[in-house]
Amino acid sequence: MRQYLILGLFFLATLPVFAQQEPASTADDKAALEARIKDLEERLISLEGQVRQLKGAPATSAAATPAAPTGVMPSPAVATAAASPTLGGNAAAAKALNPDISIIGDFIGMAGHNPIQPGPSLEMHESEIGMSAIIDPYARGDFFLTFGEQGVGLEEGYITFTSLPAGFVVKAGKMRSAFGKVNTMHNHVLPFVDRPLVTNNLVGGEDGIDDAGVSINRILPSPKWMFLDITGQVFRGDSGADTDPVFRSSRRSDVSTVAHLRAYKDLTESTNLDLGLSFARGHNELGTNFLTHLYGVDATLRWKPLRRSVYHSFVARSELIWSQRQQNPSTQRAFGFYTSGEYQFRRRWFLGGRFDWSDRARDQFQTDKGGSVIVTYWPSEFSQIRGQYRFTNYAENIKSNELLMQVLFSLGAHGAHPF
Repeated sequence: MRQYLILGLFFLATLPVFAQQEPASTADDKAALEARIKDLEERLISLEGQVRQLKGAPATSAAATPAAPTGVMPSPAVATAAASPTLGGNAAAAKALNPDISIIGDFIGMAGHNPIQPGPSLEMHESEIGMSAIIDPYARGDFFLTFGEQGVGLEEGYITFTSLPAGFVVKAGKMRSAFGKVNTMHNHVLPFVDRPLVTNNLVGGEDGIDDAGVSINRILPSPKWMFLDITGQVFRGDSGADTDPVFRSSRRSDVSTVAHLRAYKDLTESTNLDLGLSFARGHNELGTNFLTHLYGVDATLRWKPLRRSVYHSFVARSELIWSQRQQNPSTQRAFGFYTSGEYQFRRRWFLGGRFDWSDRARDQFQTDKGGSVIVTYWPSEFSQIRGQYRFTNYAENIKSNELLMQVLFSLGAHGAHPF
């Protein structure tokens, strides 16, 4: 712009000289020449104004904000990007450095008498903080910290490699094992307040098979009408509560293993079936020479009409688990299962029930039975209010009747859990 201004001034300065050397032939030519000079002067004045504006404006404003066509207002996204400060000049890059963070509260109240599994009348059972982010184009990271009244713990924390050859997906860190269905679920995802008796007696209860290890998953070739995938996991060998462990390692080589085969099929456009086979093996607290084997079968049936009955759905779940525990004087065998159903009868209301039956892992002649009725109300997608009546007939011939109340609430962006 400055070059054009200098050339224009030079032209005006030399114009009179040329006019003297070459006199106009006619009055019309002289008038045209004067009009031309006046037009050039007006253009130079306009160029001078533009140069002053460029000198006074910040150097980055022109580059940061794209020019809009004449008569067109800039889009809100462009206006926001121009007005908002960015870190490093790139808002997307700044976001990549901050993970998605969420907090989920789990408040539970209990009424009734239960001498076998006592609990407080009111407690903030768990506060879960989740942090998830894409690490790079090849991996993502997930952490789930739990804050309870007894302290802080790491429920899960792992890295997932999603771009490996041959369709393999690998996780490394601390994670819930792929044994069955309930063991894989966090507390706030369960359709009931407590965990089934078979989970408490045979699979370690709320802690479950949750350990540091490596997981490998792959989708298997299958017919178009079916989905198959298989998961293999190796853990350190320490799972379950300290007072009632499922696996316990005595030396470094005492690792535990888990395998899970899953089959999924759409029965109709509104109904699907999910089946799973599970196996787990590890050493127990009696020593390196004592093993515990777990076998499981799980099934989930879902019904959700797509074209009508928008606020009606039904989910049925069941798990059967066998335990073989080596102990003195012989191997202890136990079996247990639960069956549950949950029906959505209105937009925000769900009604469910569950039946429990389970031997105890260390004594097959000790069997617990029970049943529950559950009502759940969803004020929104970010909160739940649940009431559960639970009846349990313990092996000691002790019967308990309890009323459980739960309030769940979520803050922030919490990622979806596996389907």
